[in-house]
Amino acid sequence: MQTKYRVVIGGCLIQFTVIGLLFSFGLLIKALEVEYGWSRTLMSACTSVAFLGMGILAMVVGPLSDRLGPRRVLLVSGAAYGAGFVLMSQVGAPWQLFLLFATLIPLGLGSHDVVTLSTVARWFEGRRGMMTAVVKVGTALGQILVPPMAAVLIVALGWRGAVVVLGLAALAVLLAAALMMEHPGAPEGRAARGPGVGADFSQARRSRSFWTLCAVQFLTFVTVMTIPLHLPVYGMDLGMTPPAAAALLSVVGGASILGRLTVGRLLDLIGGRNAFAGCYLALIASLAGFAATEAPGLLYPVVAVYGFAHGGLFVVVSPTVAEYYGMRAHGAIFGAILFFGTLGGSIGPVLAGAIFDATGAYAMAFRALLVLAVLGLVLIFSLPSRQAAAEQPLA
Repeated sequence: MQTKYRVVIGGCLIQFTVIGLLFSFGLLIKALEVEYGWSRTLMSACTSVAFLGMGILAMVVGPLSDRLGPRRVLLVSGAAYGAGFVLMSQVGAPWQLFLLFATLIPLGLGSHDVVTLSTVARWFEGRRGMMTAVVKVGTALGQILVPPMAAVLIVALGWRGAVVVLGLAALAVLLAAALMMEHPGAPEGRAARGPGVGADFSQARRSRSFWTLCAVQFLTFVTVMTIPLHLPVYGMDLGMTPPAAAALLSVVGGASILGRLTVGRLLDLIGGRNAFAGCYLALIASLAGFAATEAPGLLYPVVAVYGFAHGGLFVVVSPTVAEYYGMRAHGAIFGAILFFGTLGGSIGPVLAGAIFDATGAYAMAFRALLVLAVLGLVLIFSLPSRQAAAEQPLA
């Protein structure tokens, strides 16, 4: 098998495992609520801490991957992520849960996107959008398959036994996948090839487009980190059983496959800005649907539209960065933009939990997310087109 396709498979496995487990944490909220009486604000705050840590570490691992290659970075992060879930079985106090979500969990989250997608972008210059989409299908499959497996394990083993099994499985898969990852011309742990063509980080951060992408990513993550976390427990609040609520996440994952592949193809044809705008139009439609209905049966089509947008939004950023700034410092630039996204991701879930605790419902949270999505669409339309970016690459 050609190395570049082995890299794609490794990236898919990393995305599958890291995001599949992250989505499954939402299934633990009800169990922890019952056993310890912890509030949803508290448990949402744990994921917020993890997202913030993810963003900080993304700014570290991006440049490291540019210089050293992805393998060493992913071996360390994979070991930390699996160990974090195993140790989650031992928590008995809020500070212990916070500690895991501030250390080991974000180590895994910080590299799963910026390192894998930057590596794929180096291998597939002419098909960055499509091959990024293929790797992100691994994320969607994780969203589809891992939460139902986690739900079965929780019923069979209890939540503590379930996280041990999930953590050990993640450890094995992530370490094996890390060994499949390398940069072009950098076999078996050697340093990555030279800096490549394009802007360096200092040039990129002086451009208007960089800060616009940071703001859009902030607004994106407010939603895409909030909806998946609260969706299972929202479904259970409406009367769904835990397996049925887990199936909502599977719908997100299934629809996101279509979103990822569609947007990946569109990226290569129409450019990042236009593909971004299409994702946001679908996101706005789904949030309007969430705000308008509380009937469990009507959730499924709304969740499907959301899943399409969710999938596309996780494909569009890395190729757009390459389109505007080239590959010279792709990991560093992508990591910095991802950091601003995780700032939004650290705020959104905890605010949604606080709104629920204060009002007993999620309606106000959905409306707030809708307003932010409209603002994000306005910012997207202010970005330069592909042609304008090529003529003035640091606009």
